[in-house]
Amino acid sequence: MAVSIDNEKRLALFQSIGLNEQKARETLKNHDITHLLEATINEAKTNLPNENQISKSIGNLLYTLSTKSKQQIHHLHKHLIKYICEEKIKNEQQLTAAIDYLLTNPTEPIDQKALEQCAGIGVIVTSDDIKRVVREVIEQNKTKLLEQGHDYPISTLLNEGRRRLKWADGKSLKDKMDAELLNLLGPNDRSSKNTTKKQNNVLSSTEKSKSSSTTINGVENNTKIHSFADLVGEALNFHKPGENYKTEGYVMTPKTFDLMREHLKKTGGQVITRFPPEPNGILHIGHAKAINFNFGYAKLNNGICYLRYDDTNPEKEEEKFFTGILDIVKWLGYEPYKVTHASDHFDQLYEWAKELIRRDLAYVCHQKGEELKGHNVPESPWRYRPIQESLQLFEDMKHGKFAEGEATLRMKCVMEDGKLDPVAYRIKYAHHAKSGDKWCIYPTYDYTHCLNDSIENITHSLCTKEFQSRRSSYYWLCNALDLYCPVQWEYGRLNLEYTVVSKRKIVKLIENNVVRDWDDPRLYTLTALRRRGFPPEAINLFCARIGVTMSQTTLHPDMLDACVREVLNITAPRVMVVLEPLKVTITNYPYEKMQELSVLNYPGEESRGSHTIKFDSIIYIEKSDFSENPTKDFKRLTPNQSCGLKHVALVITVQDIIRDSNNEPIELKVKCEKVTDEGVVKPKGFIHWVSHPNKCEVRIYKRLFLHSNPEDRKQVPDGFLSDINLNSLTINSNAFADDGIKNAKVLDKFQFERVGYFSVDSDTTNEKYVFNRTVTLKEDKRIL
Repeated sequence: MAVSIDNEKRLALFQSIGLNEQKARETLKNHDITHLLEATINEAKTNLPNENQISKSIGNLLYTLSTKSKQQIHHLHKHLIKYICEEKIKNEQQLTAAIDYLLTNPTEPIDQKALEQCAGIGVIVTSDDIKRVVREVIEQNKTKLLEQGHDYPISTLLNEGRRRLKWADGKSLKDKMDAELLNLLGPNDRSSKNTTKKQNNVLSSTEKSKSSSTTINGVENNTKIHSFADLVGEALNFHKPGENYKTEGYVMTPKTFDLMREHLKKTGGQVITRFPPEPNGILHIGHAKAINFNFGYAKLNNGICYLRYDDTNPEKEEEKFFTGILDIVKWLGYEPYKVTHASDHFDQLYEWAKELIRRDLAYVCHQKGEELKGHNVPESPWRYRPIQESLQLFEDMKHGKFAEGEATLRMKCVMEDGKLDPVAYRIKYAHHAKSGDKWCIYPTYDYTHCLNDSIENITHSLCTKEFQSRRSSYYWLCNALDLYCPVQWEYGRLNLEYTVVSKRKIVKLIENNVVRDWDDPRLYTLTALRRRGFPPEAINLFCARIGVTMSQTTLHPDMLDACVREVLNITAPRVMVVLEPLKVTITNYPYEKMQELSVLNYPGEESRGSHTIKFDSIIYIEKSDFSENPTKDFKRLTPNQSCGLKHVALVITVQDIIRDSNNEPIELKVKCEKVTDEGVVKPKGFIHWVSHPNKCEVRIYKRLFLHSNPEDRKQVPDGFLSDINLNSLTINSNAFADDGIKNAKVLDKFQFERVGYFSVDSDTTNEKYVFNRTVTLKEDKRIL
């Protein structure tokens, strides 16, 4: 292959095979493809009589080979380049089939006869062949074509044509199909469709809602995304179980196919994923994406997903975290196939560690922890110590003959980021929640994770982008021990603005009495969001909406709030609650005694039930619904402006204002009139009210931090703790609610009419209900 040349010469080289300047320049931005395409072109020139002339058709196939093939068969490209130059591979279908064959048979010597047969190499499909098959397909479907015209699904005709002429050029087949359909049906007149489209644009909002609603985890919603699993299925093109080797960067060994066959025999070709949290803290909103991804992808493919605790740091693990994690997974609607622990296999992991030493792939090292930090770690002076010496020292580590930090077991490999010889085992004299005091050496994530994946026959090891640097050691370790090797696939982590999710930072917030505990509703741990009243369906919907991306995502919390409103709008019954009560006495109360009224839980939906509220001569309204100095657009009650009362069809007018010693209104005397009475002016607005109230406490939450990224404040004294919003919690201890809240249980949700969405808090007692505001009725830019 030719020597590298500068980019201007590469630009000319790429254009010489038929790429336009824009595409050639875009290609130059990708270092790996640039060098591969350059080498591919130069190899092609050695296969052509006139090395300076590569036709556009050949050039397109060379470009496709360089961009669509996988790293593990780059050494076999010379065979495909030869076929392309000899014009025995004539189109992309043949090339794709040839690439797939080599991925399944990636070693020399290749079986050329089998390759040619599998990819149709040398098969010539003429234009007459295409014309004949197209006419046959159209003739067989002629009746339906004439009935439905251009509304007939043409893709079915093309698929049938491709089935009959597997190696035909796709573009030629489509062009001929279009030409024949034009002869049969005439031009495709879209004017009628445009008319229909215009009519659709003027549908009423109700009609639009009915025509486009779908169900998301049992919740009706105007969106095409049903669940995270649906989106994952559409967005990602993963390898099939047993075809791990087709994934970019997967490392092959002579034993790969034997191990793969054994894996398939055990699993039956089932998709198997895992969610592997550390049981040393509470899950946060970013984990919701990981839960949805792992469980959702398995569910979509009729597979299974393990919940596996990565319990390799005993001093930080607590039972409450084990139970809390499982609780949250189930709350989000997922049932693990099996709950496992990394510690389930500590005995096997220890035996494999000794096997690594025997293969001279691991050694005991005495460098201190500070010396191993960073990426430019010097080579260990103990890297080449005798195998038997490392075996004995490793036994000594196990039997407690070293202090913590005096010895580690390190693997002889280089990680993706260039770090040399990651640690496999370290000494920790700590009680383990599951294995007790059996061990004083514990494996690291780098050593444990891939081996547990192999033991559980994981097909898709899905993890966030920060673990990409571990991918090379992941593959290296499985292959070093001749074990089945899953595929690691990284996706972008989910972060939210105006919050912190670090366990260490949350502990600081708790220790400084900024928040009460891990489930304080101002946090974005999943227990906190649940306590605040976020429905699990809304969190899953949020994960579905943001999708799966390779890049790290930092989103505004308004996006999550919008999903919460979408769910609660159709699942939370309406009640009337007054947060800051102002007493109102109706001087001409029109009834002899208190009235009981039946109010629908969901306006306009009688089938979803109702509740009873009381109406009497004394009611309470929101203090903010009365103004003595109203703005021009104020539509509620003033000394000179009447106002309607919801549910009773009455209009009230102020007669007198009772004040306290500070001249503040504490009671209004009003008269009432029926809206239907003759001469009554229709009020500009209607307000909610409560009579014979149930006293309750309502907690209003706002953002915990003042700035979108509190972690950026590292240079400020106290760092992120200096960014606390001191007004993030307001408690209304004397709120009044109607009888719709009676018998409500913890976590029951309500829409307080005109106020917001609220949930019953766990602090509720028999004497008093406590509510948390989940979200406002609509996005509030004054949330701080």
